This record gives sequence, structure tokens and C-alpha cells, in this order.
Amino acid sequence: MNHRVAVTGMGLVTALGLGADETWRRLVAGESGVRPVTLFDVSTCRGRTAAAIDGLPIPEGWLPAKRVREMDRASRMLLIAVHEALLQASLLPNTPSPRQSIAPLRAFLVLGTTGGGMRSGEVFHRRLMAGRPRAARGKLLRNYVPQQQAIDLQEAFGVDGPILTIANACATGANAIGYGFHLVRSGQHDLVLCAGYDGLSELIFAGFDSLQAMTTELCRPFDKNRSGLVIGEGAGVLVLESVEHAKQRGAKILGEIAGYGQSIDTHHLTQPHPEGDGALLAMQQAIETAGLRPEEVDHVNAHGTATPQNDSMESKAIRRCFGDATKRIPVTSVKGAIGHILGGAGAAEGVISLLTLQHQAIPPTLNYETPDPACDVAVVARKARTYPTRTVLSNSFGFGGANAAVVFRRWGDGAME
Repeated sequence: MNHRVAVTGMGLVTALGLGADETWRRLVAGESGVRPVTLFDVSTCRGRTAAAIDGLPIPEGWLPAKRVREMDRASRMLLIAVHEALLQASLLPNTPSPRQSIAPLRAFLVLGTTGGGMRSGEVFHRRLMAGRPRAARGKLLRNYVPQQQAIDLQEAFGVDGPILTIANACATGANAIGYGFHLVRSGQHDLVLCAGYDGLSELIFAGFDSLQAMTTELCRPFDKNRSGLVIGEGAGVLVLESVEHAKQRGAKILGEIAGYGQSIDTHHLTQPHPEGDGALLAMQQAIETAGLRPEEVDHVNAHGTATPQNDSMESKAIRRCFGDATKRIPVTSVKGAIGHILGGAGAAEGVISLLTLQHQAIPPTLNYETPDPACDVAVVARKARTYPTRTVLSNSFGFGGANAAVVFRRWGDGAME
């Protein structure tokens, strides 16, 4: 059974804002959330900036006050984004204390992350090595275990259902959406909550820096003078349900997930296939699943990390996928504004793709100034562009050759309803 998959709720937390509307407003205005790192010492690193989030308030009533005080920043990001998505989907009462006023919500929970609560584990280790064993409390290790964010989410909002956590490098967030898409499309579940998230952590930051994948200046996706990525943090959340289920309960449909594709390069541990073979396959699968021809894709939300190899590879894959249509299909990368959220990137950029469809505007690729012949695609630069958009292809590619692509389709144009 191939049920159509509706999006009825969205939540977004980035360095540009704690919410989809604020992030979108600042994104299309050309603002950047990149700033010097203050969460931990980066004095020995080449790169010293990140798209970090200041302040992650958890309202009273979601969880016991003691648990809120002890919570890892990754859980905070996830809960803020989930709360926004559930409210928008009319699955949560708009009360100060949702935990005390809701019945259990039966939903399949698909989470994607690379670091999870790693920052709490690092704090535990630092305190122990500094001779402060009493400060290295077990609560920090509880935050570090990979299932803790899911437990916090379930307890805060009464979500009752199976849990699946995906960790597949930088394709993780898109894979979480894709897995949820398959669960709803196949009729296995009527309601799925998909999320991708990651918080800044010292180990991951230093790891990317040691690979010399991070820039020491501005993040410039697709630019000839690009020199590397900037790490970000945040969370993206989508509420997925069958169109029938959404209509039955009177939910507003915000958009549709029409297609999903994934592939593995098996080329290199950290380098993508130079011709973009795996990326191309994932894109083609997503487009085919959506029942589209390549030329019917209106916009590509690119992975666009600003590393020399990724952007040239992705450009080749786009040209191979779309042929002559490449010249007219606008391409953008938002990583110069919100950074590379790693396991959360695909989910956060999925929300941005849906906002693009809603607002009929494409965000700019920040810091793009000098075209690169190796990246011969129609990059949207300098300022947002108003553009008639019915379909968006969102790409996510990760270490180990993990590739994922998702097709989002606009809802409400009459023909597709």
C-alpha cells in the first residue's frame, strides 16, 4: 500500500532562532549564526567558530525541575523543537504544563543523531581528570547514553510508541525522515515523529578540525575560494502521518514528503566518490519514488558543506541528474548561516525545504562570491529569491559514503489534493 505522507507539524532550533519562524526570518534576511566558540576551549584548534546556540530554556512543567537542571543540551534542543512541532500538529494542548494535561500520544519515534549527549560525557571526563570526582556525577553519564534524549522526549510529552535511533553520519537526519516516510507510506504506522539533532561537542569539533575539514574563515558553499565547513548545532522535527489520518482528525497539512532515496558509495572513509555516483543514485531514487521526472524538480537544497571535494562532487551529481535543466534549477546551501548540524542537518534542512515551499522563496547561499567552474550549478547567492516552487529535493551526504535525498512537495495547489 502506498499511502501519501503528509507533514502536519514542524519544529526547528538553530543558531538563528528557537523556532521555525525566527530561523526562517533571519535566514532569508541573510543573517549568520556563526560565532566564536565559548562552550569549550578551542585555542589549540585551527577553526574556532561554530553556529552555536545561546540559551536553551525548558519551560516549567515539561519535566521535574531537577531533571531539567541536569539535562544535556542535546535533549534541550530536541525538546524545544518537538514541542513546536506537536503544537503545530494539534497533538499537544497549548498549556504551560503539557505533561500534566495530556493523554499518552501513540506515535513511532524515529530519532537521528551523531553525538547525542556526548557533551555530558565530556564534562564527566574533564571533571574526573581534573581531580573533581564528586563533581563527576553519574547524572552526566545518564545523559551520555544514546537513548536518554528519547526518554526525555517521551516523559515530557507523553509519547508512547516504538523508538528507533539512527546514526549514519551526516545523512542521519534525512535517513530519519526517510525511515518515517516508509513507515507511513507502507501503512505500518499512521503517525510518526521524525527528528534529527546534534549539540556541539569537543570531541567532534576537534575531530573535524584535525581532518582539516573546518574553515579558519567564512563558510563559502560552492565558492571557488571555499576552505571548509563550520560546525553547527540544533534540531529539526517533522510530524508525519498519512493524508487520510491527517484529514480524519482535521489536521492542517503543511506539505508532503513525496520521495526518498539512499545509497552507499563504498569509496572512502571520509571522501565522497569524485564523480558523485552514490549521491546521484540517492537523488534518482528519491525523484523516482516521488513519481517525478528530473525536470519537474524546482529547487535543490544542497548538502553544500563548503569543503572542496563535497561541493564539486555534489555539483557533478546534480548536473548528471538534471542534464540541461541544471541551468534553471536554483541551488542553495544554508550551512553558511546555520552551520553543519551533522546528524541534525538533514532534518533541519528538511524543515527549511518545507518553509521554502510555503513562502515560495529560496534562502541565499551566504558568502558565495566567486563562481567555481567545478561547481557549475545555479547557486542562489547574496539574497533570497522569490521563486515558484512546487517540489524541493534536499540532499544529505556523509562520511563512509552515506547518501540520502528527500523530495518535498507543496500542499494546497489544488491539483495534488
